[in-house]
Formats: sequence, C-alpha cells, structure tokens
Amino acid sequence: MKPISISNLGNIAVKADCFAAVVFAVTTVTANKLDTLKSTNEVARQGFANIAERTKQLECLTRNIYWESATEPFEGKVAVAQVTINRVASGKFAPDICGVVYQKNVVYDKVICQFSWNCDGSSKIKPIYPVQWKESEDVAKKVLLEGFRLPSLKTALYFHADYVTPQWGKPQVAKVGRHVFYADKI
Repeated sequence: MKPISISNLGNIAVKADCFAAVVFAVTTVTANKLDTLKSTNEVARQGFANIAERTKQLECLTRNIYWESATEPFEGKVAVAQVTINRVASGKFAPDICGVVYQKNVVYDKVICQFSWNCDGSSKIKPIYPVQWKESEDVAKKVLLEGFRLPSLKTALYFHADYVTPQWGKPQVAKVGRHVFYADKI
C-alpha cells in the first residue's frame, strides 16, 4: 500500500469540496424544479383535492345547505350551495368551502357570521331531520362534484330570507323560494 502524501491529501480535499458543491447544486436545482412543478401542476392549479379534503368540504357545504335552506325546494338548496361556491371563487371570502361557511368578521367589536346559523348556536346542534339532511347532502354533491348551477345565480354572493329587508344596496339577481339573492355592487 502506498503512503498518502501531503499533495494527495490536498487533491482529496479538493475532490471532496467539488463533490459537496455538486451535491449542493443538484439539491438546489431539484428543490427549485419541484417547487416549480408544484406551482404549475395541472391538478393543483385546477383545485383538485384528496378524498379526505373533498369529504370535509362536502360536509361543510351540506351543513350550510341544511341550516340555511332545509325546507326549501331543490332550487332553493342549490341556490344556497351556489352562493357558497361563488364566494370561494370570488377571492373576496375564505379560499375554501369550510372557510366560507364558518367565516366570521368583527365589526365594531361585534362578531358577525357570514351565515347566521353559525352564530346562533345551530352549529352545535346535530341535524334532526334526516330526510332534509339527505336532500341537502344530495344537493351538495350535485353542486360540488357535478358542477350543477342555476344560470340566474352566476354572480350571486349574498342572500337573505324574504321576510327581512337589510338595505344592502346591492343589485338583486334572483328570488328563489324564500330567499332573495344579490351580486356585488357593480
């Protein structure tokens, strides 16, 4: 076996430094490429979710339909679901269905829920009408998973029951069942 000379140790150190630089460069380039792929990935860009996330969003949408429109006809339930979906797409509210459904704002030190049932205690009550729950779930699936929409509510972001008059000053786009629907001011 040949003894290692000082000059050979220097060559080994240079080679080790070069190897470390190559590993660092490959790691950096790979990480950057993965980040680019993640940000431009067609699946991610289209908003596809995994099964657990989709199930959670479906549950939130079902709950909102149930508490806002359980006794409404099919179109009334679709309308409530569509407003929820429209809010997600608008970028003016939370970025996902559960976020929109449970979104609260504070105005003059008062907590205001986007959907009244979330602040009035109904959210803590288990749904008690199984038929209406099933109908709400079926509508949620139709709207969320199949893309079913009512053309007249394409721009609707707000609604209220027809027995109140909130004076919002927003353009009314439709009345469906017992709810009146509005778009944002133009």
